Amino acid sequence: MFNIPNILTLIRLGLIPVFIILFYMPTDMSNFYAAIVFVIAALTDLLDGYLARKMKLTTKFGAFLDPVADKIIVCTALVLIVEHYSLYRDVLYPHLGKFITIPAMIIIAREITVSALREWMAELGKRANVAVSWIGKWKTTIQLVAISGLIWRYNEVMIYAGVVALIIATILTIWSMLIYLKAGLVYMKEDK
Repeated sequence: MFNIPNILTLIRLGLIPVFIILFYMPTDMSNFYAAIVFVIAALTDLLDGYLARKMKLTTKFGAFLDPVADKIIVCTALVLIVEHYSLYRDVLYPHLGKFITIPAMIIIAREITVSALREWMAELGKRANVAVSWIGKWKTTIQLVAISGLIWRYNEVMIYAGVVALIIATILTIWSMLIYLKAGLVYMKEDK
């Protein structure tokens, strides 16, 4: 149960309170450090999955914990940036927070929907029908880049690039969710 990939996943969970504390610290560099912790957590996600497959160290515990850790850190980061940008007043566009809040709601709703779909499909023995696709991988990558930039918020260019990346990730989020739902729809039709 306690192998290198699972330890990396537990470290990712342990980084969440560190990330939150850094996000709220009222210092000049705290947002940069919070972004670094978020990126480290994202990299542990890549590394633990790679090691689990490469070293054949996949476990039931890891299969459960890894996606939970991913969802918790992403949802935590989304809630924090929504809070921050709801108070943020940009000179060019004072309502910038709406372009973060709406994508965040869609991304969180998608995560809940796809997680529920995967759980339901697993009960039917059809979990492989809703495996992660290339769209899901691109969505995750762009989403993590967007969130990192919106946490760091080094300058206006980074903030606007983060918003654009978050919108692109949201489009991919919807697209991947529709693909997963289409795969599950076959099994949702009631028996006659």
